[in-house]
Amino acid sequence: MTTVNGLPAHVLLVHAIVVLLPLSALLLVLSALWPAARGKLAGPNAILSVVVVVLVPITTDAGEWLERRVASTPLVRTHTELGDTALWVAIPVAVLALVVWWRRRESLRTQAADTAARRTFLAPASTAVTVVLSVLAVVAAGAAVYDIYRIGDSGAQASWQNQFSSAPAPRAPGH
Repeated sequence: MTTVNGLPAHVLLVHAIVVLLPLSALLLVLSALWPAARGKLAGPNAILSVVVVVLVPITTDAGEWLERRVASTPLVRTHTELGDTALWVAIPVAVLALVVWWRRRESLRTQAADTAARRTFLAPASTAVTVVLSVLAVVAAGAAVYDIYRIGDSGAQASWQNQFSSAPAPRAPGH
């Protein structure tokens, strides 16, 4: 994907990543730490986090297309290099969101079936597994939010540094 309605696709797609990856990270933390939220958020967040993982390479590919069409500056190169890290923070969020959802699913199935005859893989009732998943969720979410902040800031710097005046621009008559 290169352009959308005459605009570089990257400048539009990046908004989805900037909103959806931190949202998925927040929902991951909530569903990992809060059992009441887990029941409502684990499934939708598993889907959202996978969508984000799919969108990241599409967005970075559109960014690489755009990079070849703008002046190569240190700020653009920094943004491009940082942008390549987004997938590496989106994947752990998605994997953990899927694990939290799967544990919730197994927990519900275990409650409905004879627990002695049912083998579960992620030990839904295990406090130790819950603690480990919660810690991993907080770490992965924090890394994802911080990385997206760094990528977004570098992109804003590359796009806007020295591109505006501190004084208001003259207005056209009637505006």
